[in-house]
Amino acid sequence: MIKLVISDIDGTLLSEGTTQLDPELFEIIRELKARGVMFAAASGRQYASMRHVFAPVANDIIFIAENGTNVMCREQNISSCYIEEEVAKDLVRYMREQPDTEIILSTPERMYFESKRPGFEALLTGYQNVVERTEDLISLCGRTNKISAYREYGIEELNEKIQEKFADRLNIAIAGAIWVDTMSLHADKGNAIAEIQRRMKIKKEETMAFGDNCNDVGMLERAGESYAVANAHPQLKECAKHIAPPQSEAGVLQVLRELLAQ
Repeated sequence: MIKLVISDIDGTLLSEGTTQLDPELFEIIRELKARGVMFAAASGRQYASMRHVFAPVANDIIFIAENGTNVMCREQNISSCYIEEEVAKDLVRYMREQPDTEIILSTPERMYFESKRPGFEALLTGYQNVVERTEDLISLCGRTNKISAYREYGIEELNEKIQEKFADRLNIAIAGAIWVDTMSLHADKGNAIAEIQRRMKIKKEETMAFGDNCNDVGMLERAGESYAVANAHPQLKECAKHIAPPQSEAGVLQVLRELLAQ
């Protein structure tokens, strides 16, 4: 029997960067809760952004924000995980050297950026993030749970370069067509889910998870019933037990409808 359902957001429940969920999902979440099944949203997004997206059921679910580095439930912090300060500083300096690359440094409360590129702040606030421009990200490296690189082209190449330089010090994952996320080596959606499973006494085989990108690998590995949507990255499909219909066809909703019908 499934007792915990977890889903990624961008590329899985929503088109990248959008904020309007199908209202049916809220009804499904309420029905799951009534049957004793907890729902958790897991994303690279900031907590404030995730809470906005799930506003009608925000007090009924768990939020695994910023790839597991900030876990919240009913406005209470369950766990946070930070990048070592010197590693964060080295990473920011390295990212500054990469062409056409913007840097976003996150804390649990807000995200910071240096870019003066027209429209960049609007891109970040479009996700309903709490953002602030700063002249120097280095000064904020003492308490960051995630540092992301944004590039409109060649994200795979950028990921490879960051991996080559920092793979022994950071958890690094492509988080979309234009994003690479970096976190502490101990940070991962899967580790966050393991902690939730431990606290709630839920087994792996009682867990269902949905994702679309490489930062969802750890999450799917913690679920006995793991789904990659049909539009998922090939690497994630290799990890998944099942393939759900694509995000564009509300694949997660289709599977959850079947779950409730059982």
